Amino acid sequence: MTDVLIVGAGPTGLTLACDLARRGIAVRVVDKAPQYPRSSRAKGPGPRSLEVLEDLGVLDAVLAAGSPPLPMRKYRDGVPVSDADPYAGSSPTPDAPYDRGRLIAQWRLEEILRDRLAGYGVAVETGTEVVGLTDDGTAVTVTFTDGSVAGARYVVGCDGAHSRVRKLLGVPFDGETDEEQAMVCGDVEITPGVLDRGIWHQWFDEDGAVMLCPIPGTRAGWWFQAGPERGADGRPLAPTPDGFRRLFARHTRLPAAHLTEATLLSTYRVNVRLAERYRVGRVLLAGDAAHVHAIAGGLGMNTGIQDAFNLGWKLAQVLRGRAGTALLDTYEEERLPVAAQTLDLTSERLRATLEAIRRPGGGLDTAVTPSAAGPGRGYRWSSLARPGETGPVRSGDRTPDAPCAEAATGAPTRLFRAFAGPHITVLGFGTGTERALREAAAAHGDAVRTFQVYGPDAPEPGTAAAARGALHDREGLARAAYGVDGDTVVVVRPDNHVALIAHAGDGDAVRRCLAVLDGPVEADPTSTAGMVDGTRKG
Repeated sequence: MTDVLIVGAGPTGLTLACDLARRGIAVRVVDKAPQYPRSSRAKGPGPRSLEVLEDLGVLDAVLAAGSPPLPMRKYRDGVPVSDADPYAGSSPTPDAPYDRGRLIAQWRLEEILRDRLAGYGVAVETGTEVVGLTDDGTAVTVTFTDGSVAGARYVVGCDGAHSRVRKLLGVPFDGETDEEQAMVCGDVEITPGVLDRGIWHQWFDEDGAVMLCPIPGTRAGWWFQAGPERGADGRPLAPTPDGFRRLFARHTRLPAAHLTEATLLSTYRVNVRLAERYRVGRVLLAGDAAHVHAIAGGLGMNTGIQDAFNLGWKLAQVLRGRAGTALLDTYEEERLPVAAQTLDLTSERLRATLEAIRRPGGGLDTAVTPSAAGPGRGYRWSSLARPGETGPVRSGDRTPDAPCAEAATGAPTRLFRAFAGPHITVLGFGTGTERALREAAAAHGDAVRTFQVYGPDAPEPGTAAAARGALHDREGLARAAYGVDGDTVVVVRPDNHVALIAHAGDGDAVRRCLAVLDGPVEADPTSTAGMVDGTRKG
């Protein structure tokens, strides 16, 4: 029996699998596709997802394989009328190191995540479709199409908008689909030199549109999106390579023969739906299985990645006996409202974009707003958040980054490096926090990493007082980012959200917070979490 069976090997399922595997959780990943699934729609991770991918240890590979977002050129009747760079006025800040997302083919991102997962000894099982689920309260029995069965402590459906897992649970997926508001998508190849690959080209005409964005890492590959051809009855026609060539020639005014290949063809319809529940007993939903929304802003894959990062540590803590199952209820409590807000945001951005492209010069840049492209929302409403905090950063918020230095060596580092990994982090600002840090380390062992954060009066590197593991906030940027005044303890959740900001003297608040995140609950004896060669660790 495995600890967690993940159904669906897209970015959501793979992110969850990587996060669980690095925590020592036995994980199995299945996908019904006969080969590794490929998709043309998602164009890359946004700023908050880049933070997640950095924590998982794959950011360098993603940056190498991708490219920054490109300026957009808008055409009317085949003539360029406007250029726009939605990120021209933005730049990284000390607290938010990624001010924009990264363009990368979804299939390439999945390759990177599969490689990371393979490093933990886990491979995706393709051609494996789930057709039955039975939850007896202690485990889930899963039936596959070939009649075989398997057991899992928990099952997570990451199997897309048509999720079999969600349907087997009978969870309503309320919302609406606009069958007429459609777009055809695919990966195409265009004769090299015909179009500038440093531009996202967008032709918006009164009778339709074509959008072409170069696929990073390819010589002639482009993402193709267009208004569909329509039949005599006015209904959208299914995409075909010849249809793509006709649309290409009609709007670009270039010879159709320049579009030499078209693959991964699909039709996208505006689909806005939200699952009524994210958890039924020992079965949970994540990504498109739990929510789908308008494509404007490119938030679909990113919302799924962040679902997975929220859920992974909670499942691990429950399986390792470090938290009660009530912790899993906070997954829906925190992530369902985010999805609902995303549905509203993307629908509004789609409406604004459709309005903008009616005028020459309007384009997809209309969908890029601070609310759509920012580093991500927090969870101030969560039962895991401490009420009553009043600073600029509070319980439930995303943790800010800040540059600092290792006190022992003087080497430059960042708070994100302190947070990275499968642990809870406790920061102590001021020497008055030393007792709280010692107590946290003694009570929770490897589950917690503590860092004394010195101010300008830090001990000189190399001296006995410059403790290894302590940080030097030379410029006060860490204190400023967290709104710290005086001796303050900051507890950071494993998914890099603030769990607590408390005065150093409020030791009871720190202890209660850590008990919720990493409490002394007995482990499920049937779980393999935390075991090596059949022997339980710790």
